[in-house]
Amino acid sequence: MNGADFRRIALSLQGAEEGSHMGSPDFRVGDRIFATLASQDEGYGNLMLTPEQQAVFVEEQPEVFVPISGGWGRMGSTHIRLAAANEDVLAGALRTAWKLRIEKNAQTAAKKGIRAVRGGVARKKTKIDHME
Repeated sequence: MNGADFRRIALSLQGAEEGSHMGSPDFRVGDRIFATLASQDEGYGNLMLTPEQQAVFVEEQPEVFVPISGGWGRMGSTHIRLAAANEDVLAGALRTAWKLRIEKNAQTAAKKGIRAVRGGVARKKTKIDHME
């Protein structure tokens, strides 16, 4: 796998859009990042996971997944070695990061009184929503 594969798979996820963060490609849903190609020059894609998800990925496939160093890694940010990953592994990892972002977007929206809708896009709750 390579950066083009990472991009193709990330953008195939519902509601995913490519953006840029500090000059590097990132992938967002609901305007929030779930993955980046900030380390593609070193052969990595980056996934925004929970520390628990990261631990499982690293334990099961240490040749493919590596915690990002420092505080970001302690919070779950994880490198995926693109050359060591196959399509199924890369797609599953990106789907996990995307799904986590969708869930976090919904939680944030609920706290702010906004109704999250399909694809991670949000809108303000209406009186009708409160009756559901």
